[in-house]
Amino acid sequence: MSPEPLAPPAVAALLQSAAAMIHAELSALPGPVLAFHPAQGEWCAKEVLGHLIESEKRGFSGRIRTILKSEESPPLEGWDQDAVARARKDCRRDWPALHHEFVQLRAVSVAQVAALSPADLARGGHHPKVGFLSVRDLLHEWVHHDRNHIRQMLANVQAFAWPHMGNGQRFSLPTPS
Repeated sequence: MSPEPLAPPAVAALLQSAAAMIHAELSALPGPVLAFHPAQGEWCAKEVLGHLIESEKRGFSGRIRTILKSEESPPLEGWDQDAVARARKDCRRDWPALHHEFVQLRAVSVAQVAALSPADLARGGHHPKVGFLSVRDLLHEWVHHDRNHIRQMLANVQAFAWPHMGNGQRFSLPTPS
C-alpha cells in the first residue's frame, strides 16, 4: 500500500525547510567552496542554487501558474537547463545576492502552494517530454527535486574536503573482504 500524497500545506512546509537547509549549508561555506566544481562540467554550489531559482520560475511555480490560468490543459514548455546555467554565470555571482533572489522566489512559491485547493491538484498541462503533469505531480516532483540538489550541494562540499582528509580517508573507503 502506498502512502497518501502530500497535501499542499505539507509541501509548503517542505519547501520552506529545503530553503532553510540551503541557507544553513551555503552560508557557512567560504567562497572557494561555494565556487568549487567537483569535476569538469559539474555545477558548483552557486550554480546549483541558480538552477533551483530557474526551476522555481520555469518549472514548478511557473508551470503551476500556467496551469491555473488556463481553462484547458495548457502546453508546458521545456527548457535547456545547461544553457540557462551557462547564461546565468552564477559561479561568478555574489552569494548573498544569489541567495536573496532564491529566498524572494521561494516565499512567493510557498504562499502559492499553501493556497492551492483540492480541485487545483488534479488540473494539469502537457509537457513535450513527459506528457501530462498535474499540479499534484509537480508538487511531489518539487519536493524530490529540492532534496536531490541539496544532496548535490552536500556532495560538492564532501569532494572539496576529501583531498584534505589525510589518513581520515580510510574511514570512508570500503573495507577489503
